[in-house]
Amino acid sequence: MPNPTARPSPKARRATLDDVAQCAGVSYQTVSRVVNEHPSVAAATRRRVLEVIDKLGYRPNRAARSLVTRRSNTIGMVSFSTKYYGPGQMVVNLETALRQRGFSLTLTTLDGPSLAEMRRAIDELTARNLDGLVIITPVAGIDFGAVAPLCGDTPFVMIDALPDERAHSVVIDQAQGAGLATEHLIGLGHRTVAEISGPLDWHDARFRHEGWLAALRGAGIGPGRSVASDWTAAGGYAAAGELLALREAFSALFVGNDQMALGAIRALRDADLRIPEDVSVVGFDDVPEAAFYDPPLTTVRQDFQALGRQSVDYLTTLIDAPDTPPHQRVLYAQLVVRASTTSAAAERPARG
Repeated sequence: MPNPTARPSPKARRATLDDVAQCAGVSYQTVSRVVNEHPSVAAATRRRVLEVIDKLGYRPNRAARSLVTRRSNTIGMVSFSTKYYGPGQMVVNLETALRQRGFSLTLTTLDGPSLAEMRRAIDELTARNLDGLVIITPVAGIDFGAVAPLCGDTPFVMIDALPDERAHSVVIDQAQGAGLATEHLIGLGHRTVAEISGPLDWHDARFRHEGWLAALRGAGIGPGRSVASDWTAAGGYAAAGELLALREAFSALFVGNDQMALGAIRALRDADLRIPEDVSVVGFDDVPEAAFYDPPLTTVRQDFQALGRQSVDYLTTLIDAPDTPPHQRVLYAQLVVRASTTSAAAERPARG
């Protein structure tokens, strides 16, 4: 007969902090410090405790922990236009970085880039028990001065924001990335470099446009024609058609993102132009498909994983130390050279 006084098997109940401590041969307090990522634990001890946590399947009691720490371990995020690659990657990588730090995410996506929509989203989020906010602000008209009063005393970090000495923000240097792309074309001997930009009310599009201009002027080269489009392949196709219709020669084309570059390549081919023999093309973002374009696309890679990690690191610093002086953390882009660009030793300008 079963013994009614027997203790239940450890497998029949949820592992506790005491179980981990006993199995790892350390104190309850040491396990607590490991779980709470306290720095004052020896590396070997931390590894041993984490191995036992994994072995026993221990999971912290977040409800009890929040009563002690007065924290919810939840971060709110406001984003805009996640249908586009850049904003979508920001959300995905921020969520991953938050999860790795023990936070859950509450996401609100704006229907439109208006201050009224931003106010609605932040009001909804700050009505909940959140530890902090991440606010992605890619378009003109939504800056630190507008956002800060809406957040009140909730710590927040801005992503894709304009430079502002008052703001806690993290960005990837778009002008630097565009400069790399344009300098690559100049280095190949191109002197007629046209551009298809994104919509210039987006910060990224404007900074990429300015980086293209600055690189050309720095080399003593006048800018070619520029046409603004809408980030889509269809928009890139239409914009390339506009450039060709102008009948102004260009042997190279800088495109504000890879999707528009895909459409532009199709339009150039429809005009019987070869890529890269007649027109070299550079994109921006390095989407996963870029290496499989025909030809594989030279482009600018943004490190969205690093953006996510840096943003979460910055926000957790603000949560722990609200008086942290504001500054903008800047990450840099990387040029990825593939087969869509070639030397212009004998320039073969595009024709309409």
